[in-house]
Amino acid sequence: MAMNGQPAYHPGVCNIGDDETRLRRNLGWAGFAAALLFAAPVIFCGLPRGVRLFVAIPVFIAALGFIQAKMHFCAYFGLRSLVNFRDAGATPEAIWEERLRALDRRQAWRIIGYAAAVTAAVTAVLWLLP
Repeated sequence: MAMNGQPAYHPGVCNIGDDETRLRRNLGWAGFAAALLFAAPVIFCGLPRGVRLFVAIPVFIAALGFIQAKMHFCAYFGLRSLVNFRDAGATPEAIWEERLRALDRRQAWRIIGYAAAVTAAVTAVLWLLP
């Protein structure tokens, strides 16, 4: 933590501040709400099973948002070698040292993998429901 209570940049661990973290959490809630709004009618209206697979999109968004918020790490910023500890929407700063960029990319892909695993599990459960 930095002196002002905000998280500080730690390569491969933390690349966003509180405002950006709040945006990721809100993204998670929006994806969760969209997944519920999509899944409920699909299940209860007897639509074809294949339609259930489309719930993967909002579930992935929800998982990605919540995981990034929990980890204080933006996968997009990690892949693009950027950090932002200022206000949300401020221009992110670039990371130039290759060793740090590699750590950030690795963490970004890890987060994407976690979100994909959550998405696969939730979609499988939805698929198996009668």
